[in-house]
Amino acid sequence: MSLSIRNQIPGTVVSVTPGEVMATVKVRLDGGQDLTAAITVDAVKDLGINQGSAVRVLVKSTEVSLATGPVQGLSIRNQLPGTVTDIATGGAMAGVKIDVRGAELTAAITKEAADDLGLAAGASVVALIKSTEISLATA
Repeated sequence: MSLSIRNQIPGTVVSVTPGEVMATVKVRLDGGQDLTAAITVDAVKDLGINQGSAVRVLVKSTEVSLATGPVQGLSIRNQLPGTVTDIATGGAMAGVKIDVRGAELTAAITKEAADDLGLAAGASVVALIKSTEISLATA
């Protein structure tokens, strides 16, 4: 199956915390960073996700926000530090490619936001991703 989701990062499940309907799944990316995904308990069961499972973290580029440093006082737990490797701007939007410890992550943000943040290749950023915006795939 081919997907239009550009962000497909390999990792290993560290833990699964089930709830009534939703579960949180902590995934360690191959670069050592941890991410948390909030997916349904049914999806955990259907995909056979357990501690040690190999997964791919899937995130639409429009669900990746950027900051110029770590953000405190925010409910978004997934904050990945990285370095801008490329930026392509159009009339309204910008596509920002970020190296996060060897994995490439793409963020689609407004051109105005990219300009306000002063983004350019080599700039340090933090990618912010809500756990509810992360999907998981198994091999």
